[in-house]
Amino acid sequence: MNSTESPEKSISPRTVAFAVHVFTACGAACALLALIAAVGADWPKMFVWLGIALVIDGVDGTFARRLRTAELLPRWSGDVLDLVVDILNYVFVPAYAIATSGLLPQVLAVPLGAIIVVTGSLYFADRQMKTSDYYFRGFPALWNVAAFYLFLLRLPPWLGALAVLALAALTFVPFHVVHPIRIAHLRAITIVALMVWALLAVVAVADGLAPGFWAVAALCVLAVYFLGIGFLRRHHP
Repeated sequence: MNSTESPEKSISPRTVAFAVHVFTACGAACALLALIAAVGADWPKMFVWLGIALVIDGVDGTFARRLRTAELLPRWSGDVLDLVVDILNYVFVPAYAIATSGLLPQVLAVPLGAIIVVTGSLYFADRQMKTSDYYFRGFPALWNVAAFYLFLLRLPPWLGALAVLALAALTFVPFHVVHPIRIAHLRAITIVALMVWALLAVVAVADGLAPGFWAVAALCVLAVYFLGIGFLRRHHP
């Protein structure tokens, strides 16, 4: 064999597709690291790992669709894997943080944490959690984001408890919440708003969840935008 020949084997599409599943599953590792940080009451570090998991969840679906993961690897369900990882990062770890952080009345902390995991689990099991045009129905169990605002605003404990109860109840109310990436209506504005939100969230975490007034105010305004835009949903059959 000629020593100058160096045939290269291309990576198979199935291997690349499986790498997407591994990438998604790394979100579960983020959940573990976030939980470890939460047990140590290192809340900024917890939100760093939850934020990384949020980024993974935001892009893995695009990779999976472009690389035909479901077609090439029917043995593994990307949908099930995504739900498992999401319930850890969006529900379970935030519920632990909310219940143990002292943000709620002590007598209600654990019961409210249980309400979060029960309602969040039911939401992710709902086959109609999204509309046909990709809006979420009800509060989409984004308890990681809810926890972030609870830590940011430091509401009086009883007011925080009421906020948790309200969000849990809204899980089952059929109003529409925008998916910031997949909804075409006002997508450019929504993506810019999402980028600004992410930047301000990084600033808040870097400041130990105690940023200046204007950062907090801007984050609250953006939250109102993301909630309000769902009410502008165009009619869809």
